[in-house]
Amino acid sequence: MEFAAQDKTAAWNLGEFVWTGFDYLGEPTPYNNDLTNLLNIQDPKERERLQKELTALGKITPPSRSSYFGILDLCGFPKDRFYLYQARWRPELPIAHILPHWNWPERVGQVTPVHVYTSGDEAELFLNGQSLGRKKKGPNEYRIIWDDVVYQPGELKVVAYKAGKQWAKDERSTTGAAAKLITSSESFGTKGSEVVYVTIAVADEKGRTVPRSHPNLNFTVTGEAELLAAGNGDATSHVTMHQAKSMPAYNGLCQVILRRKGGGSFTLKVQSEGLSSATLTK
Repeated sequence: MEFAAQDKTAAWNLGEFVWTGFDYLGEPTPYNNDLTNLLNIQDPKERERLQKELTALGKITPPSRSSYFGILDLCGFPKDRFYLYQARWRPELPIAHILPHWNWPERVGQVTPVHVYTSGDEAELFLNGQSLGRKKKGPNEYRIIWDDVVYQPGELKVVAYKAGKQWAKDERSTTGAAAKLITSSESFGTKGSEVVYVTIAVADEKGRTVPRSHPNLNFTVTGEAELLAAGNGDATSHVTMHQAKSMPAYNGLCQVILRRKGGGSFTLKVQSEGLSSATLTK
């Protein structure tokens, strides 16, 4: 990581610039696919010809509508790299973050590397209570990697250390099946016209977000609020966000944005087939 080395060796270096903080609509790179690139071809006949050719080759996949550069996605949900920067820029904050999630039933018995971002200087990884070793970060390294972990469902846990003392912890658990919806919210703005951001998690019976669950969610608002938008952070989702009354979850999450229309209360109800619904009243 170049900026890690520059921080220590370049006295002239005043800071860092990251492109970008958020994903943004348009410029769907660096993961352009064939169908995304087709949209850049202006001649309809040529576009049709190439689309048929790519379809025959099995290379047509949904095009992206946004960039992938962000530390946060389109909804402001942190990506894994969020914790990379947090650990680097806030060394005084106890941080440990495991990736990936631990829901891989098709990988039982297969090697599945585990990465940890931490503001500590070393960490020990455990799988179902068994230590997989304690490792130190190198001088310019920004993560610790266990590249020989054999996947088994259960609990993955990391304990980070700094200067020899326990510093931070993180866990990933294999969840159960999606069973219910859970909401949380934050409000911003002037009283009576606040904008309310609601996060909806698809959870198992224990309340853990199910990371590979993508059910369609339906929204109903009653009372003193209006639905402004909904989103899920998926760069390849083409569902209209403006005043959307339904939206698929992505990585087990979805977001609804509401605006109050007065001093009274409102209720948001979120439903999905086969799951216990969630109701938020504010």
